[in-house]
Amino acid sequence: MPNRLSVATSPYLLQHADNPVDWWEWSDEAFAEAARRDVPVLLSVGYAACHWCHVMAHESFEDEATAKQMNADFVAVKVDREERPDIDAVYMSATQALTGQGGWPMTCFLTPAGEPFHCGTYYPPTPRHGMPAFRQLLDAVTRAWRDDGERVRRSAGEIAARLADSAAAALPPSAVEPDSLDRAAATLTELFDERAGGFGGAPKFPPSMVLEFLLRNHERTGSDSALRPVVLTCERMARGGMYDQLAGGFARYSVDAEWVVPHFEKMLYDNGLLLRVYAHLARLTGAALPRRIAEETAAFLLRDLRTAEGGFASALDADTDGVEGLTYAWTPQQLRDVLGDDDGIWAAGQLTVTDGGTFEHGSSTLQLLIDPDDPERWERIRAALLVSRNTRPQPARDEKVITSWNGMAILALAEGGAAFGRTHWVDAAAEAADLLLRLHMVDGRLRRSSRDGVVGHAAGVLEDHGSLAEALLALHQATGAARWLTAATHVLDIALEHFADPERPGAFYDTADDAEALLHRPREFTDNATPCGSSALVSALLTASVLVEDPARYREAAEAGLRGAGTLAEHHPRFAGHWLTAAEAMVRGPLQVAVVGADGDPARDALLAHARRIAPGGTVIVPGEPGAVGVPLLADRPLVDGGAAAYVCRGFVCDRPVSTAEELTAGLGLRP
Repeated sequence: MPNRLSVATSPYLLQHADNPVDWWEWSDEAFAEAARRDVPVLLSVGYAACHWCHVMAHESFEDEATAKQMNADFVAVKVDREERPDIDAVYMSATQALTGQGGWPMTCFLTPAGEPFHCGTYYPPTPRHGMPAFRQLLDAVTRAWRDDGERVRRSAGEIAARLADSAAAALPPSAVEPDSLDRAAATLTELFDERAGGFGGAPKFPPSMVLEFLLRNHERTGSDSALRPVVLTCERMARGGMYDQLAGGFARYSVDAEWVVPHFEKMLYDNGLLLRVYAHLARLTGAALPRRIAEETAAFLLRDLRTAEGGFASALDADTDGVEGLTYAWTPQQLRDVLGDDDGIWAAGQLTVTDGGTFEHGSSTLQLLIDPDDPERWERIRAALLVSRNTRPQPARDEKVITSWNGMAILALAEGGAAFGRTHWVDAAAEAADLLLRLHMVDGRLRRSSRDGVVGHAAGVLEDHGSLAEALLALHQATGAARWLTAATHVLDIALEHFADPERPGAFYDTADDAEALLHRPREFTDNATPCGSSALVSALLTASVLVEDPARYREAAEAGLRGAGTLAEHHPRFAGHWLTAAEAMVRGPLQVAVVGADGDPARDALLAHARRIAPGGTVIVPGEPGAVGVPLLADRPLVDGGAAAYVCRGFVCDRPVSTAEELTAGLGLRP
């Protein structure tokens, strides 16, 4: 019989709707029930594409005996971390503090007041690798609660107090100057894996935001040492098994340090962030590989993650029919079965598919370590393999449309589409933005997610506001349309009103001042798999400050935010990539280029295309007719001799207008 989750909007929660566990959604009623029964709350947090979440569900939550024990001794609460990142952040901090590590599924035991007293991640059904069996853990927690409940409650209260103190802590502010950015870049080059690319060992995650910063640092300084890690990392990721050589798009991370075997889930946020990096690298260097990867990643987004409503779905699962990699891995015999012996043997050599295998059960992930010596043959074989792969069982898709992750995809498609002249990318970005503004903005406030055109109840968090504002500002630049700037400033004003810390200029909380009260009000300051809410918002505030008529409020908040992140950015740059990216834009001004001319004027279009091709990352570029209504950057920008012109500005000082590509290059301070 379905439990309470059968009416949830989250695909992850719906995956558990037929469990024999009597799950509750996160609610005051669930905690009141725990208080009434005097039992702990068992909080389980995960997400739909999570491999080990599926494993624990099959092993424990679908088991009748385990469910009976959970129902008797606990109030079981299930949370989708993607739908409620605020809850996840609060209890992940507890899990990391108590165990020294974190991950999903996350398993926490709480008092009826929501205070944690024991936390962990995955627990097996039988003792394994030093971990207790899940039912053994349930027995131990139940005995402690019944036999020593007062001590457990006191300990939980102390843990909660320490977590609140930790959440309120802050690093000392530090000015963000060119020298400090160069020191951050130097630190990253020292940490760089010169052999395989990336940073650190296994598992290895795509360092999207760090790469974007290094690109901007190279553009400002001309440093080859900043560019080299970007080129090598992007090549190794694109040629390894973490990249889908047949359909495009990246998996979430590589389980090894060589980018060979991925954790197969494909997340929207990774692909949006990586599309931006590859498009930027292709624009900067003109190299064929990053251009191809950008094109294929955009095609993956538009083909495989776009929803019927025009947004972008959250993820494709790691598993297919409960087996990780079932859709994606190949043996030499399977290649020959599809392609015939000659093509199959050739394809195995090209794609590093061996008899021993690089993955499980003698199968291999597909790698393309060098460009094929016969491109036409490769394209024919690639198409045939993809057709065959599409007949296999396919991973499920998490249909949630998450505001912040869609913002990252919109930003990348708008920027990349403008730079590459791919108008259909910009059109798709605009359609997704329209969906967010129409559906996710409810009574003037932003919601976190929707599914199948139905908006969820969870309030938008800071990262939703920051990422959406960045996306809307990118659309304003890609199209010149004033409506995107108007929408962006509305989102920024909401964020400044409801998320700013009144005690610390430039600091922000992750939840609004009128949001549901949790154990403490979370405040994430580091960039991890995605930009933290604060860095995304500060980046948007900085961009908006050179686009609006009254920039002081936005500029002051952005500068204060970057000062607050200065110590982190200089000393721990791996966890401050988006902060550093914004800081590079700030030390340049940001640069602004207004390109004026009549719609459809070939001269204006040529100047605009040149500006988008050569201007450093972070430059604000807006096209339109002189004095376009609602576009302050175009005000008082007349034509030159009746023809198109470009105006280059730094801060609030503009150079004389130019009308040729050569003059624009010189005006930006670049070599021809």
